[in-house]
Amino acid sequence: MIYLLLSVLFSSGLFVIFKYFVIYKIDTLKAIVVNYVVAFSLGISFSDSTFSFNEIPQKPWFFGAMVLGALFISVFFVMANTAQQNGVSVASVAGKMSVVIPVIFGIVLYDESYSLWKVIGVLIALISVYLTSVKEQGTTLKAGLLFPILLFFGSGAIDTILKYVEVNFVQKNEVSLFSGSLFGFAAIFGLLILSIKTIRKRASFGFKNIIAGIILGIPNYFTIVFIIKALQTAGFESSTLFTVNNVTVVVLSTLVGFLLFKEKFSLKNKIGVVLAILGIVLVAVA
Repeated sequence: MIYLLLSVLFSSGLFVIFKYFVIYKIDTLKAIVVNYVVAFSLGISFSDSTFSFNEIPQKPWFFGAMVLGALFISVFFVMANTAQQNGVSVASVAGKMSVVIPVIFGIVLYDESYSLWKVIGVLIALISVYLTSVKEQGTTLKAGLLFPILLFFGSGAIDTILKYVEVNFVQKNEVSLFSGSLFGFAAIFGLLILSIKTIRKRASFGFKNIIAGIILGIPNYFTIVFIIKALQTAGFESSTLFTVNNVTVVVLSTLVGFLLFKEKFSLKNKIGVVLAILGIVLVAVA
């Protein structure tokens, strides 16, 4: 349970950090690349097993780490834009209500429990993503819903693949090494994107972007480590664990949006947040 609590705290912190990126005019892509370099370094430093870098491509989880690395850099960039354009709560709900995707795969692939209440909870979750994301005035479909929708499906894919790789390939003493490796791939993909952008338009990297990346990288690393360790804890179904994790992050991030950033929501947005909590609780209880 302690691993689950720690994962929730670090996950909630990521949304807050992204919001401050706007305030301090941080270059999101540059900070994200630095963040993954930091997370990779932490994973290698905290590895519980001895290894050489030549052995990593031989690991059974190597390809999974590569796929997750590509998804991480893509979804993290989408999450940052969602938090900045739609608000902390919208980003939290769109990302965390994607739990319906790994829940479905958990039932199908791992024969986890399901019931009518769990199905109802999934449907309510899908409705809540739309209601929380839509804005009342002057918002086109592209501006209002594109990033939340991408975040929803991207986050769901990450959770599903992470569970699959963890179950089938990752040993308990290789959690840090596996986490560091997928962050390393994310850093490589991010550097490639950054290099292409730099060729098109040269600009200095910026010291504040490096500092922002370091601040982001530390909680990002521990978020993944603790959720993997929670998944490896006996007695938890992944569908239950992901739902408990995600509903708590939604609640905390929503409170931060209201209290710290004074975010304002329409009636639809408020209903969406309430439905998100209701839907995810139904899934968990079921």
